[in-house]
Amino acid sequence: MEADNSRIIPINIEEEMKSSYIDYSMSVIVSRALPDVRDGLKPVHRRVLYGMHDLGLTAGAAYKKSARIVGEVLGKYHPHGDSSVYDTLVRLAQDFSMRYPLVDGQGNFGSIDGDSAAAMRYTEARMTKLAEELLRDLGKETVNTQENFDGSLEEPTVLPAAFPNMLVSGADGIAVGMATKIPPHNLGEAIDATVAYIDNPECSIEDLMAHCPAPDFPTGGIIYGYKGVHDAYHTGRGRVIMRAKMHEEEIRKGRQALVITEIPYQVNKSNELERIAKRVRDDKIEGISDLRDESDRDGMRIVVELKQNAVPDVVKNQIYKHSRLQDTFGVNMVALVNGRPRVLNLKQAIQHYVEHRHEIVVRRTRYDLDKAQARAHTLAGLTRALDNLDAVIAIVRHSPDSDAARENLMRGVYPDTLSDADLEDLGVSLAPPHTRPDRNENALMHRPDEGWMTEEQARAILRLTLNRLTGMEREKIVAEYDDILGEIDRLQTILDSRERRLAIVREELLEVKDRFNDERRTAIDYTGGDIIMEDLIEREHVVVTLTHQGLTKRTSLDVYRAQGRGGVGLKATGRRDDDYIEHLFVTHSHDMLLFFTDHGQCYWLRVFEIPEGSRTAKGRSIRNLIDIAPDDRVRAVLSVSKDDFEDDDFLNSHYVLMATRKGQVKKSVLEAFSRPRTNGIIAISIDEDDQLIEAALTGGDNTVVVGSSGGRAVHFHEDDVRPTGRNTRGVRGITLGDDERMVGMVSVAPDMREALDILAVGANGYGKRTALTEYRTQSRGGKGLITMKTTNRTGPLVALKGVTDDEDLMVITENGIMIRTGVEGISTMGRNTQGVRIINLKSKDAIADITRVVVEEEADGAEETADERAADEDTDPTVAVDTPTNGQSPEA
Repeated sequence: MEADNSRIIPINIEEEMKSSYIDYSMSVIVSRALPDVRDGLKPVHRRVLYGMHDLGLTAGAAYKKSARIVGEVLGKYHPHGDSSVYDTLVRLAQDFSMRYPLVDGQGNFGSIDGDSAAAMRYTEARMTKLAEELLRDLGKETVNTQENFDGSLEEPTVLPAAFPNMLVSGADGIAVGMATKIPPHNLGEAIDATVAYIDNPECSIEDLMAHCPAPDFPTGGIIYGYKGVHDAYHTGRGRVIMRAKMHEEEIRKGRQALVITEIPYQVNKSNELERIAKRVRDDKIEGISDLRDESDRDGMRIVVELKQNAVPDVVKNQIYKHSRLQDTFGVNMVALVNGRPRVLNLKQAIQHYVEHRHEIVVRRTRYDLDKAQARAHTLAGLTRALDNLDAVIAIVRHSPDSDAARENLMRGVYPDTLSDADLEDLGVSLAPPHTRPDRNENALMHRPDEGWMTEEQARAILRLTLNRLTGMEREKIVAEYDDILGEIDRLQTILDSRERRLAIVREELLEVKDRFNDERRTAIDYTGGDIIMEDLIEREHVVVTLTHQGLTKRTSLDVYRAQGRGGVGLKATGRRDDDYIEHLFVTHSHDMLLFFTDHGQCYWLRVFEIPEGSRTAKGRSIRNLIDIAPDDRVRAVLSVSKDDFEDDDFLNSHYVLMATRKGQVKKSVLEAFSRPRTNGIIAISIDEDDQLIEAALTGGDNTVVVGSSGGRAVHFHEDDVRPTGRNTRGVRGITLGDDERMVGMVSVAPDMREALDILAVGANGYGKRTALTEYRTQSRGGKGLITMKTTNRTGPLVALKGVTDDEDLMVITENGIMIRTGVEGISTMGRNTQGVRIINLKSKDAIADITRVVVEEEADGAEETADERAADEDTDPTVAVDTPTNGQSPEA
């Protein structure tokens, strides 16, 4: 038997997929995810409110179970899951989600801590008074309706909305290919902006912003900075920065705390407390000794107790940086305009709402006018009947039935059963149709060309009761007729004048404002912006230390005092038994640090981001500050001023010169290191059995001195090393002997070659200075010249530095002892000598690292001079302080 293919329709699968997906997309956009610009509601919100309206759940009615409301909405209007309807009902009732709740809930409707609402069978709800304003005049044919899902009922396509609900309540939704995120606003401010537009449709967005300056979130908080608000109101898109509201409070004598009373919109309080606690444990946030939530029914109160030496402003900004107590509201004002999604600015949103309200007034007035005209027509018939009462009674009394009575009244004739003699006996006569010259005849409905009254009038007369025929009742009918004609005149005037209609819109908006307006909750910090923590950090010279196990800290330079040569030193850091200082250098608190590791990676960090510690503090792990691999560690650090790091000319005219343990050197342009990444970048390609030991910043025409542990050094021009990309291994700088390694590299600027000495230091505390001029320039890659005669007494060479007479030295030992001594106290000797003792070492101790420091008096003066020049935007105050480049001049 052959198959019947007559009902098989071939289709193109590609075209069918396109068509179906477009249909699905438009359904999501129009019928689910985006609000209507006129009432600010999505279909599910509109149906929930309309369903409650059907149930009579006004603000004064008794509460009804939420399950009853959900059933009403599901059964009549919204054929989707019950959770979508109940979730909508819950959100409309949450005062932390809605700036002005539209549902008055009774029971557990969730909390700002993320607690879910109780099941719908346990909660009850009704509308709020403000929600009633969205449905006001709904029964006056003010909006279009559509059939529900099964065609059995009608539902409104939009609500009349007596206030600009899209701005007041906001919206949040994800459609297909687009999304919307509209912030809530203060009711009074939104209405004031709408009234300002009505008064002057040509007003600018700035004029409207004078009345509605910014969103107003239900949870309060602070809008930090104004650019995002400005962009959102002008373009429909912008990033509004929200902050929690904190204040300092002395909770007990000598102990300060930060008290959080308001948090950003849509932030889960409980989750953020856990996040802050975790950041404290991970040392991302410092200075906090206790954290507790003291919130109750009277309001929110989160107490952040501070340590005694903590700076409240710094802790506050750390909290903002590492938690959602500073959050971003990405405004995207997308709404349906005539059924199509559009991005709207503030003025366009208000304009479309005003046009909607204008149409509501027109349709409501036309509806009232029709009703008034119909009533006037009826009253006209009643007054005519009262003026001819005996005739009407005669007609009705002698008509065989009500239909005949109605017909006789309409034609104004007596029944055939009444002769003229009967009428004369009754003493009645039929007067002509009742008219009065002072009546507005246009208000009366059309009457037949022949006849005494219309069918509607005749039916009204037949419905009259005897008590309405008394004199007083007759006067009431006449008075009502006069009043209704006046009302018709008023309504007609409204329909004839757009200005009058807009005035009504204005009056009704101000009436809503008078009834429901409240104070703004969200403060506005116009001067704010991105967190700039350096504004809270003192501009000063600091000593930064980094231990072998990666503990780092910064300490003010003023902590250390100068000592004579040979002193025993001060305790520089509290160290673990198996740890010792590897890096120590002086820099500026606002500099940018570039960290170079064993594996040839480069990472970034601002100096002030390194935790401050006392002279004996152990410091914090560098791994909590930068994302270093577990098997890697920091080998070199460069300091670059913030201004230079953002200057393209500086970045392209300066280089990073690197040296490895096996004697390799490499040069790369600084610009290649100017784009920080969280996980770092490759700075140099390193062989498996090699390590990076040093990195220096050069100006392009420096000379370089590299030294080996065997006490030899090579002095060559940096031009011998051509610049290469980051992912290269470099070229040979010095030839090493067996068991030798490169121990240092000095980069020397041209103007420092005559004044600079090369400081060589052995592991056992002996050192000396030798003039750079004693090191002739050679080609790189050779064995080099003797720079220090190494013996068992001196130990192997451990450091090679470039110094001048007016500098101090910082010497750090493996046991954590540090001494600061002037360079001028160290003897100047020839290359082939052992040097003198510069620090007394205890048994089993050895020198770990050395750096040079500007003397304290000069540092202060240099800082003042640099600050003055910085005011002229010529230089950065960091120029007076040596950077950790192991001999590079400050100018370089």
